[in-house]
Amino acid sequence: MSDASDPDDWASVEFGAAQLGDARLTQRLIALAGRLSGAPQCSFPQSLKGADLKAAYRFFDNPKVDPDGVLGSHIGRTLERMREASVVLAVQDTTEFNLTHLHATEGLGHCAGHNLRGFMMHSMLAVTPEGLPLGVLGMKTWTRTPEERGKGELRRRRTIREKESAKWLEGLEHLSALKAHCPQTHCIGVCDREGDIYDVFRADRPAGVDWLVRASWNRRVAHPQKYLWETIVAAPVLGFTELKIPGSGSTIARTARLTLRCAPVSLRPPRYRRPRRLPNIEVFAIHAIEADVAEGHEPLEWMLLTSVPTNTREEALERLEWYERRWTIESWHRILKSGCRVEARQFGNLDRFVRATALFAVISWRILYATLLARIDGDLPCDVLLQPLEWRALYCRVHNTTTLPTRLPTLTQVVLWIAKLGGYLARKHDRPPGPTVMWRGFLALHEITEMYRIFRQNE
Repeated sequence: MSDASDPDDWASVEFGAAQLGDARLTQRLIALAGRLSGAPQCSFPQSLKGADLKAAYRFFDNPKVDPDGVLGSHIGRTLERMREASVVLAVQDTTEFNLTHLHATEGLGHCAGHNLRGFMMHSMLAVTPEGLPLGVLGMKTWTRTPEERGKGELRRRRTIREKESAKWLEGLEHLSALKAHCPQTHCIGVCDREGDIYDVFRADRPAGVDWLVRASWNRRVAHPQKYLWETIVAAPVLGFTELKIPGSGSTIARTARLTLRCAPVSLRPPRYRRPRRLPNIEVFAIHAIEADVAEGHEPLEWMLLTSVPTNTREEALERLEWYERRWTIESWHRILKSGCRVEARQFGNLDRFVRATALFAVISWRILYATLLARIDGDLPCDVLLQPLEWRALYCRVHNTTTLPTRLPTLTQVVLWIAKLGGYLARKHDRPPGPTVMWRGFLALHEITEMYRIFRQNE
């Protein structure tokens, strides 16, 4: 077996088509992605040495390097993966980067908390209905200026395009534009309660693009009950389903029994926009609420709105499963912040932070992809994730041998080995490895692979 393969080939695949206006910048991007993915939680001086360190700082300081250029190639690869799926969930979410501790960093704005400084990021992640993240579809960053504080009372006077909430509409429009690249894939834009916006519901969409949003407002409806919640509660019960609620801290694990309802609903426009004579919007509402709640527990409840026709119990359960996959983007954000430690970097100004965040966004996706792929299809050969040099180094380290196996290990096996390198105990009742132990394991794997390469050079 030859060990000539480069363990950083994944970076060439994801970033090789990047359009940065200079082929040398693309090569630098590929090299940086490969090096930084091996030690995502380390500082630049720890993971890069000498000329590589200087080149990295020059790269992130280069105005030709824009986030769209960094992500463009990866988005293209994500669309290729989407073409293999019949349904893809395009999950949107917003997070903030708190850089208050970096007093000298220029260009920052205020965050949600009192006197916090940093920047905001709204992103879109492609996820299969089974929960596998296929890649990043878009990323928008901005800062909140001090002048915007205390102006909530002016919101109703502004159009949607003048508000920060335009991000949800722009996300749906971006998904609609990308749809042409995967014509056979049904794309569902998924948003949390912040995305419960009338303008999103009425936005133009091409065939094959729909949306699913958790309701936040008890909106007016064109039905006898007048309001959304009252209308759905009056609808017939479709059936029941059970949901296991894990325990945490002082909370005892339990199984919740949920009552299911769904119905087509005609939403009226907001009252303050009545003078514009806007139309009603026909949507489908799915409601799940916990029945027979024990004393001391708040009942679980979800009210979902969607443009996808939903009339049966099976369809309602599928929509709930789609919304459940929204946690995937939160896990990705957690890896980006804690695993890649973006908030701990010291770049000096906002532009450098944003460029680096675009790169680390893809590195974070790869870690999450590795974590979840093994759960969904663990019998796949390990070379769908690791390069030959990586899995061979891993095998020899774990088994304390220099003799390689005659058959490729499975994905389940190598993910377990990587997780153990990151501190996973693999006890009988432990949950599957999570992103935290996986990024620690990837850090150890990088070092193991480098040593393996060195010792095999003369063979």
